[in-house]
This record gives sequence, C-alpha cells and structure tokens, in this order.
Amino acid sequence: MIADLQCIVLDCSAPRELAVFYRAVLGGDVDRPDPRWSLDEAWSTLHTPGGLVLCFQGVPDHRPPTWPDPERPQQSHLDFGVPDLDAAEEQVLAAGAKLLDAGSGRRGWRVYADPAGHPFCLVRH
Repeated sequence: MIADLQCIVLDCSAPRELAVFYRAVLGGDVDRPDPRWSLDEAWSTLHTPGGLVLCFQGVPDHRPPTWPDPERPQQSHLDFGVPDLDAAEEQVLAAGAKLLDAGSGRRGWRVYADPAGHPFCLVRH
C-alpha cells in the first residue's frame, strides 16, 4: 500500500454551501476541526458518519460539468446507495439538487447535479 485516501475534493464556487448540501444527503459534521487542513471561506469539509471526508475547494471561475454534453465532462461523480429512489429523490431535490436524468422503466439509478453542478447518482440497493 502506498497511501490512504484522506478525502475526496470537489471544486465549487461556494464551499460551505456545498458541504451543507452533502450533509443533508449523507449526514455528518460540516467543518469539524481536523489537523490535516485549515478551514476558511475557500475550504469546507464534511466528515460523514461512515468515516469518508468530502472536501469542498473554492475555485473563483468554477465551471460545472455539463453532463451528458462532453463540452465540459463530469470527470468524476459520486454514487449513493439508497433503499427507495423516490423518497431519496424527494429529499435531495428539497436539499437543492437538480434532476438531470430520471431514467425510464425499471432502471435502478437516477442522475442529479448538486448545487455546484457536480453530477451524482442515487442507486437503489
């Protein structure tokens, strides 16, 4: 093993607001003190109950992905397992997500954008 995953970092224009959005989706603590980094207006964090840390880095000229248009590809995305797609959709939309692809038929996943435009999926498990 060469390294441990410390966190996943998402670029955005409003770090704290995006951390609060993901807290609504995953739970956890926004901007918990951590000796690995300092917190300021350009850096916010979410320590999730499962131990994963998401970090949100302010980028002045952030241009969100335009999924599925390849002009500005998604580059990466997060998948969140949920038992009930409809209930989870209602909650993420209320928290500020935007539906990008509802799918059709019995497909077990849907695509959304967080408030900064990063695609993520809710996947039925």
